[in-house]
Amino acid sequence: MRCSWLAAWLLSLAVLISSESLASTRSATSGVPALDVQLLAPATPEITAESVVGGSLDSRFMPLAGYKASAPAETLWLRLTLPTAHSSTGIPVLIARGGWFEHFDAFPAGSAVGQPLPHATEFREFGGAHDSVFILPQGAIAGQPLYLRVATEDDGADSLRFSLSTLEATLAQVAQHSRMIALTVGALFAMALGSLLIWLILKDKLFLLYPGIFFLQAVYLAYFSGEGFDWPLLSYGSAVSSFTWNVPVALSGAVACLFIREIANLALTSPRVYKIFGWLAWVFVALTLSNLANLVGLGGLVAAIGNLVFVGTAVFTLVVAFLAWRRGNRAAGWFLIAWGMLETVAIATGVRLLLDRAEHAEMLLYYGLPLSMVAAAILVALGVADRLREQRAALTDAERRAQTDPLTGVLNRRSLIERLDAACLRARARGLPIALLFIDLDHFKEINDSFGHAAGDACLSGIIAPIEAELRHSDVIGRYGGEEFVVILSSADITAAHPIAERIRNRVADVEIEGFGPSIRLTCSIGVATSDTLGVWGEHLIAQADAAVYAAKRSGRNRVQVAIAKAA
Repeated sequence: MRCSWLAAWLLSLAVLISSESLASTRSATSGVPALDVQLLAPATPEITAESVVGGSLDSRFMPLAGYKASAPAETLWLRLTLPTAHSSTGIPVLIARGGWFEHFDAFPAGSAVGQPLPHATEFREFGGAHDSVFILPQGAIAGQPLYLRVATEDDGADSLRFSLSTLEATLAQVAQHSRMIALTVGALFAMALGSLLIWLILKDKLFLLYPGIFFLQAVYLAYFSGEGFDWPLLSYGSAVSSFTWNVPVALSGAVACLFIREIANLALTSPRVYKIFGWLAWVFVALTLSNLANLVGLGGLVAAIGNLVFVGTAVFTLVVAFLAWRRGNRAAGWFLIAWGMLETVAIATGVRLLLDRAEHAEMLLYYGLPLSMVAAAILVALGVADRLREQRAALTDAERRAQTDPLTGVLNRRSLIERLDAACLRARARGLPIALLFIDLDHFKEINDSFGHAAGDACLSGIIAPIEAELRHSDVIGRYGGEEFVVILSSADITAAHPIAERIRNRVADVEIEGFGPSIRLTCSIGVATSDTLGVWGEHLIAQADAAVYAAKRSGRNRVQVAIAKAA
């Protein structure tokens, strides 16, 4: 488990490093010239579309990088210029990225306002971004400007990004991204549904909380990536925009708090921590409702508080899971691996979106984050399965303890009688005989009085192995009481049972118990009762074998006595 935990962290770090190196490699080798982006000074008087596109206001453009938005929503004019000719195989396109509610119109220099660049398509990206794709004129020359009219909201000019590509490459990339998100969401939905169906049968709380976490994670990914808004049913979420991912992720945090306290068995091991996770679940519910603060302009404050709650709870959860694992809870160890990997990638995703708005984090967003979710779902499922295995093992052990004699390890009297009744039913149904050996240690009271009860216990334990050495897998031995043992020989008649009893008697006579002074030599008397000679079954066989033991003791002990049917 220690190696698995380390491997999970190394895997998450590898995803981050690969995404960084991929982004660097793509920047260095893309060969696409950088766009020179300038902004028309908002204070410019008498701005008309004709004057901008006609070039008469070119002297009033300034670098976009130095602009600070004066209002959350405004209309801007941008001038984009290629420093060198853009040559590529395929249809060249301009990709304009902004927020979901930002609208772009693109115009070539000198064109009429009614003749904008063809708008090929648009698609959504992670974190509330969307790309508008415009087809460029073939053979665009160096220095030829393009003009964009942008209606911005929320982040204003800070959210704008521009790049060049080809229509074929853009559409292929979008299809690949959509396919990855769809496969991930489908996998999470499938695992959540499977767990829910298991819960309908087992009624175990973990199988209800598990789908709660990963169903909400799937909804979060679908909306946060933007893909869900184009899917059936989920498309209705476009009416509430960012609520669509903030609400599922907050609710999944609440369910995760309930899940960790169950899988770590905190109700028994740490009742106080168990209650803390219950309170944290309510904090996440309150955080879900606080999204309504966006309506009154307090969305930024709520987001800051939410980030602190998420990070603090994630660290606390990992610490609790680690401590539970250290106490021997393997299921908590699986959860620790899953949650550690998922939180690492999730935090890295949030940081990259703050820095780059998904421009240089394709590997992380479309592969690292989705695959970490699926891997976490699988690992947590393994944890749940491990928890069930432990419960089943504990139940099996409890059943074994309830059925066996704690001193000798053989069946106790109650279980012995149950096995005898079942064996008799099978034998009678199949027309087969059954035999019973009643074994009684000789002079056991004297052994206890002379050497002590510890020596007597050693004698009782010491004869089990010699007896079992003469039995088949289908035969059963149990402690009937005190120094008395009963052996059930399935499908055995008197001809088969008598030699087995003699061999057992001889093996017991060879036993020597050491460690209590002089060696203790043992002997036993054995009564044999069989259904084929007596015509009785069940406890009547025990009574007949018991009577035969008493006859053996009266005859001098250390002998085998066969029960004989009384004459009618």
